[in-house]
Amino acid sequence: MLRMSHGVALCALTLLVMGVVMVNSAGLSVPPDHSLVLSGAMTEAQFARLEASYRPISFEQVFLGRTTILAALALVAMFVASRLDVERLFTLRGIASPVPWILAITVVTLLLVHVPGIGREVNNSSRWIGPPSYGFQPSEIAKWGMIVVVAWFCVRHADRLRSFTRGFVPALAVVTLVCCLIGVEDLGTAALVFATCTLLLLVGGMRWVHFALLIPVGVALFAAAVVASPYRVNRLLAWRDPWQDPEGIGYHIIQSMSAIAGGGLTGRGLGNSLQKFGYLPEDTTDFIYAIICEEQGIAGALLVTLLYAGILLFGLAIVNRGAHRAEADRIVPPFSRLVGIGVLLMVGLQALINLLVVTGLAPTKGIALPLLSSGGTGWLLIGGSLGLVLSIERCALRRERELGISEESEADAGEETARDTAGAAGRAAPEGVARRRHGLGRATGAGAKRRGARVGFDARSTQ
Repeated sequence: MLRMSHGVALCALTLLVMGVVMVNSAGLSVPPDHSLVLSGAMTEAQFARLEASYRPISFEQVFLGRTTILAALALVAMFVASRLDVERLFTLRGIASPVPWILAITVVTLLLVHVPGIGREVNNSSRWIGPPSYGFQPSEIAKWGMIVVVAWFCVRHADRLRSFTRGFVPALAVVTLVCCLIGVEDLGTAALVFATCTLLLLVGGMRWVHFALLIPVGVALFAAAVVASPYRVNRLLAWRDPWQDPEGIGYHIIQSMSAIAGGGLTGRGLGNSLQKFGYLPEDTTDFIYAIICEEQGIAGALLVTLLYAGILLFGLAIVNRGAHRAEADRIVPPFSRLVGIGVLLMVGLQALINLLVVTGLAPTKGIALPLLSSGGTGWLLIGGSLGLVLSIERCALRRERELGISEESEADAGEETARDTAGAAGRAAPEGVARRRHGLGRATGAGAKRRGARVGFDARSTQ
């Protein structure tokens, strides 16, 4: 029997396969021509270095290369995580609890990127630890680790989460600390982590008024961080009008839009992109969606969007499993539900931001497209995080069997709930028409209150 977890796994597998194919396609290069030396475009030494670095595409590079190996490891991480019980992350106590360790590793690794000899600078930004061949980004650990930390806090301290001083402030302090450490080198990822964690706190029980207080403060801090860095100001100017400086600050977004426009309806064909040959920067990482649009056209672009939508919809069905039943918290416990929601929020927001940036609807920012952009740490951690979502459904099925709930009865209950909702809406419409037709459309305030109270009582009695 097909389950929602199969849909998540299938969408993730399809994205990884597309990622392997498109990263290899975007990474294609043409052999250097000696006429570059004859024309004076480069020296003999420069040409020799270019010729030595040229690697033609081969069977081994596609099927046994680094990208393929990372995709396979991401699938392994997804499978291993799917066999775990998410609740164990919450029930373990003391030194065995993984939550303090996750937070400690996150903070320490974010600090280590600034230590000479440990941190590595790429594109004028210290975001990496270790050599290029097997280094990793601590911000990726923070991105997914903070989901577990925030979900643990929401459930462990649910009784005081609605308190400003005892719940809201401590949670916000930890999130802000981690995001500040990330934002020193990567403001976009810091904003992504902060948005995901605050939304997860809101879902976990934080008061709306506290959430509203964050908006003006967050906007002010974000604006200050942008103004403090000239290159961030230039990105905003380029987003507003890239044609003011097409060879400078507007070059990146112009080349991205040229790639998207060049694909048209059907695309140029796999491997036939023009922008990847030295025109579009970061074509295998942050701007790989532009290459997909150029080579696969609207069909490829739409397929990618639908795959992300599929992960979110199937994932939401998993975390909401049994929500209509009185045993909802026994089928999917609150901690597991929050972890699943956090993973889906992170994947959805990250994909949305990348698509907005690549299409010119948001300022240029280095946020990768999940499971598609070339990456090492990102693919492994996304695979593991989605594996936890698969684990939620596997454990929910086990708990349903322990409670004597079969999959057929679960499906029938869901269909019955949908029919009741549709029937109530269908009955309400003719009654409303009849009242208007006979001049009875104006209900008194007392009658409306009685109907509201009656509906509220019925809803409470069914829970």
